[in-house]
Amino acid sequence: MPTTTSEVDVRGPRFAAWVTSAVLVATLLVSAVNSSLAAVILGLQAVVFAVSALRGPRRSPYGLIFANLIAPRVGPATEREPVPPLKFAQLVGFVFAVVGVVGFAAGVMLLGEIAAAFALIAAFLNAAFGICLGCQLYPLVARARRTPLTVR
Repeated sequence: MPTTTSEVDVRGPRFAAWVTSAVLVATLLVSAVNSSLAAVILGLQAVVFAVSALRGPRRSPYGLIFANLIAPRVGPATEREPVPPLKFAQLVGFVFAVVGVVGFAAGVMLLGEIAAAFALIAAFLNAAFGICLGCQLYPLVARARRTPLTVR
């Protein structure tokens, strides 16, 4: 299948979603005993989200792991997906992670836990079922951005 720079092997983002799910589960487990450590773990995941949103899935930390360690062992891609919705999904994850970090760091545990749980739900849906919630929202946001503002 021909490849373009605006598409990636679907297995890469799903691998990243599995790793993200594990990090978010660890965050929630740790939050039960140490909110500061939960903030640090979630903060590191926020950095991964930010890098992924800015650089794209191929040059993200988990994307590089997939490309260098896993992709060579699993054979060529049979299915691809576009990059822009994936970058948007990572931006959404970043927002939830930042809200969670603020919650944990400020001692507002419920806020931190809810934000981390929402990010976990989204990551797990992508990892286990290939459902990217951010990707589903992307066309709506892209359409809204192209709609000119009307002055009344």
